[in-house]
Amino acid sequence: MSSFPKRIFLSGVAVLTLGMSAAGARAEIIGGVEFPQGALSFADAVVSYQPGLEGNAPTAPHQGAANALGVPDYNGVNSCASQDACSFVSLGVGGRIVLRFVDNLLTGSDSDADDLWIFEVGPDVEGTIVDISVNGIDWLSVGAIGGSTRGIDIDAFGYGSSSAFAYIRLTDVANNGGTTGATVGADIDAVGAISTRAAPPPVPEPATWAMMIAGFGLIGGVLRHGRPLPA
Repeated sequence: MSSFPKRIFLSGVAVLTLGMSAAGARAEIIGGVEFPQGALSFADAVVSYQPGLEGNAPTAPHQGAANALGVPDYNGVNSCASQDACSFVSLGVGGRIVLRFVDNLLTGSDSDADDLWIFEVGPDVEGTIVDISVNGIDWLSVGAIGGSTRGIDIDAFGYGSSSAFAYIRLTDVANNGGTTGATVGADIDAVGAISTRAAPPPVPEPATWAMMIAGFGLIGGVLRHGRPLPA
């Protein structure tokens, strides 16, 4: 098969898979909280991670930013031998992590119920500033959590069900909690959108449209002449 049809096929499969996953999501109680979209509710990608922006950073085993993705899996172990063995990421003093929802978007609920749930773990109570964004560039504050697992009602900040956000930024409150240690700063296990909807499928760029048209033309020509597709 030529590269054109192959790329078109793979793009189509990706969009179809995304749609099927969202449609098949079911409500689940996760970490004691009901998430209407189940495991799909949780952050999917790390955009950036900047540990210890205003002071000490955590030790290397506690800097696994990807440990903040997916469903919460904190196992009570606070001192990790490696990033792979850790179930959370530590931010360090004033440190920051930006996460993205890929297959879903955070929304408000048009009520006073919590819309966003942050699983901050570990033995210390450490505050975390929370910001949300549509595009990962322009940020809107939705307050802070005072340590440990907490929910936030983004409707209280003026964002209802018609608002949708793909990015979450968490920043350790530098003057809150300890300032030294292997897991210094807020320790993030997971971030989930309680109020959420499926993300729209990606819109192909102009160059991709051109490739698709050329690919369909190639397939049509081959079918008309009864020739096998080129390998």
